[in-house]
Amino acid sequence: MKLKEGFVLHDIAGEFVVVPLSDTMDDMKCIITLNDTGAFLWQQLESEKSEAELTQALLDEYDVEAARAENAVHSFIQKISEIGCLAE
Repeated sequence: MKLKEGFVLHDIAGEFVVVPLSDTMDDMKCIITLNDTGAFLWQQLESEKSEAELTQALLDEYDVEAARAENAVHSFIQKISEIGCLAE
């Protein structure tokens, strides 16, 4: 899976915000704010990654239990998929 083109992640005063580019603004009904973990996963999805690869990247980056990392990745993927940020 990979992010759909048309979204840019910005760090604004320590807050991570996903900004839609003009072509995607009609499709987007909200502003996306991410915590550090969400921003890390977002950046990972700038290139093609599987859910297992995202989980491993999270385990490599953060001191977290495998089950918690798997749940976090799954939840993140579900949320960004629901709002249309993943490429098909």
